[in-house]
Amino acid sequence: MHKHILVPTDGSETAQRGVDYALALARDLGAKVTVLTITDPYSRDGITARASWIRSDEQVNEFNRGQKEAADKVLKKVKADAGKMGVDIALLQVSEARPAEAILQTAAVRGAHLIVIGSHGRRGMNRFLLGSQTAEVLAHAVVPVLVVK
Repeated sequence: MHKHILVPTDGSETAQRGVDYALALARDLGAKVTVLTITDPYSRDGITARASWIRSDEQVNEFNRGQKEAADKVLKKVKADAGKMGVDIALLQVSEARPAEAILQTAAVRGAHLIVIGSHGRRGMNRFLLGSQTAEVLAHAVVPVLVVK
């Protein structure tokens, strides 16, 4: 039934519980797994609407390098976890996208049969409730979504 599982992660504890669940499920079902992490885009605008300066290309590049390093660290951990369980995974990092949109698009493009997602990530006040990105995925996904608390 579930031959391809998509599992997004931001490296948070809740996301890791989703990853752990997805890897165990994939192992038991013999399913393939795509692990997705989404990095934040760098805003070239100032901190406030009144800011009159624009960030340099070097600042943008430095930010992007940091985001890539953070994503690589998250994905490296998941790859190690999957290896210990004998689960083969594909790793994907997407930048310059809203998380819910990236998750839904990746599920469609990669042909996922199931999305396993943590109940919330690290973003804002919603980290205490059902996360806004998780809620958006639940509302718009065309495949089943399993939310892990």
